[in-house]
Amino acid sequence: MKLAFLGLGVMGFPMAGHLQKAGHAVTVYNRNTEKAAKWAATYGGASAATPRDAARDADIVLMCVGNDDDVRSVVYGDNGAFAGMKAGATLVDHTTASALLARELDAAAKAKGFGFIDAPVSGGQAGAENGKLGIMCGGDQATFDRANAVLNVYAKACVRIGDAGAGQLTKMVNQICIAGLVQALSEGLAFAQKAGLDAKLVLEVISKGAAQSWQMENRGTTMIDGKFDFGFAVDWMRKDLGIVLDEARRNGARVPVTAIVDQFYGDVQRAGGGRLDTSSLIKRLE
Repeated sequence: MKLAFLGLGVMGFPMAGHLQKAGHAVTVYNRNTEKAAKWAATYGGASAATPRDAARDADIVLMCVGNDDDVRSVVYGDNGAFAGMKAGATLVDHTTASALLARELDAAAKAKGFGFIDAPVSGGQAGAENGKLGIMCGGDQATFDRANAVLNVYAKACVRIGDAGAGQLTKMVNQICIAGLVQALSEGLAFAQKAGLDAKLVLEVISKGAAQSWQMENRGTTMIDGKFDFGFAVDWMRKDLGIVLDEARRNGARVPVTAIVDQFYGDVQRAGGGRLDTSSLIKRLE
């Protein structure tokens, strides 16, 4: 298929690469043109100067940018993706953004004769590089069916949850669960160290029982070693938790632990750790 990919951050760069390697004709756009040129040199695809140019004649336009405002900046306007898309094309948004934005884009896309899927991902940079992402989708069934084969190029699981916005709401659930897990893991490891235990031996044992989690398996040892220069940054987690808390205020959900952990991440930011991995929560307890 002819595809466009907008946004070449730590996630988008390898995701677009998987699509090109799978035999699709991919044109990329990135605000940093050097990054786009590097991608084209690495994977052999094409780059374009604007989202409109990248999206021209594409069957599916995919994007992975920073936040709601970034999404709007690459979709709307004279040089936005909508200005270049052909009738019947589909826009897939991998950005972790608000459900309100997803519904807005769905309505705007339908008014122009386009399909739309909100499709935030989970799995981090490693998942993107290895093509093993969890993709949670919102949109109508027919549009999802058209996009599914493309999305599965870099998916470990790709599931339609419901109508537009359902993917973003599911990603909020994902971030709620991660926030609580990372804080609990931080407290457990800090407790083990204060108690004079060999924390790595503790992990070896408890990771085989009911306490096991992805965070424990993938971040426990590095947390003990004080290594946080990788993975999903605190700045982005705070952005995501802000979206969660806004939505919770709208729908009446009670998320007290999430609200507290968001404040803890704020402490990490104020200490200069905004670009550290989210597992850096343990630093607050030292």
